[in-house]
Amino acid sequence: MKACARGAVVAVTAAVTAAGLAACGESGGSDSGGGNGPRIGVLLPDATTERWETNDRPMIDRQIKELCADCEVEHANAKSDVAIQQAQMDSMIAEGVDAILLVAVDSRSLRPTVAKADEAGIPVIAYDRLAEGPIAAYASFDGEEVGRLQGRALLQAMGAGAAGGRIVMMNGDPSDPNAVSFKKGALAELEGKVEIAKEYDTRQWRTEVAHMNMSGAISALGADNIDGVYAANDGLAAGSIAALKANKVEPLPPITGQDAELGAVQRIVAGEQYMTVYKPFRPEATAGAALAVAAARRESLDRVAPDTVRTSMGSTVPAVLLTPVSVTVETIENTLVKDGVYTIQQICTPQLDAACARAGLT
Repeated sequence: MKACARGAVVAVTAAVTAAGLAACGESGGSDSGGGNGPRIGVLLPDATTERWETNDRPMIDRQIKELCADCEVEHANAKSDVAIQQAQMDSMIAEGVDAILLVAVDSRSLRPTVAKADEAGIPVIAYDRLAEGPIAAYASFDGEEVGRLQGRALLQAMGAGAAGGRIVMMNGDPSDPNAVSFKKGALAELEGKVEIAKEYDTRQWRTEVAHMNMSGAISALGADNIDGVYAANDGLAAGSIAALKANKVEPLPPITGQDAELGAVQRIVAGEQYMTVYKPFRPEATAGAALAVAAARRESLDRVAPDTVRTSMGSTVPAVLLTPVSVTVETIENTLVKDGVYTIQQICTPQLDAACARAGLT
């Protein structure tokens, strides 16, 4: 799969869609009763990261409706609060939804609630983050590959200065299993090649925390002694860049990112951020929706999921693991624009006209 990322994404999307449509076409069991269709709960973790409400939620809704016209979808956003998400899950369990698609705020803390859903006969599909407990299936991207892409890109951007260069690592929230995977993948590329002068874990992935930590790193290391910044996502990149600019660091060191947020893409065009990791939301949403619909209808998940993953409990469950894509200024048009994520007009504001012209985005 990793040898041809874009082809793999297309192939998996097609396979998942076909399997999901087949599952919904069968007369599978439903516990909804009363002529109502299956009910699927969709639990998102926060409103801080742009992707959840802007990309994932509408795509998941659309995919569920395409696969299962009589399915009902119930949404909730935990706004980064574990207790709120636990209460939201408890409410859905009490209502007797037929399946839950979960992006856990804190995978470990949600484990008892996932177990409670399982005891109630409600399958939980872990989406994007591998939740702990007896989950039924998992849909996400290869987290370690995300980190490897970021690490390799940072080394490439640092060029000859990479050997012995000093970097700051701005990792994500350690309670998020994805952040752990990103860090592991990045370290596999960076260790022994650069000096990790400062390293931070960023609770709740907050941009302002990254800003504060980067300001501390600049004070400790000196404005001229940071050769690169590993930022685990675009929000952390934004906070880091703001702190560097506030401290008059010029030129900015190369900085990584993830999620391909519009602001990040514009920073890449402007030369403030070196790269981002594009995780095509549509195939992930397609996979999550197909797994949720199949689970709600009590259909086989193995036909929807071509992969497997080992859970925290040691069991193996069906999974869809997609391949992420590295995006730099040279590849924006052939990735994000080509896939319809953004138009050139959206990216190229009047302030970026000259930079877009240099990048060939016209």
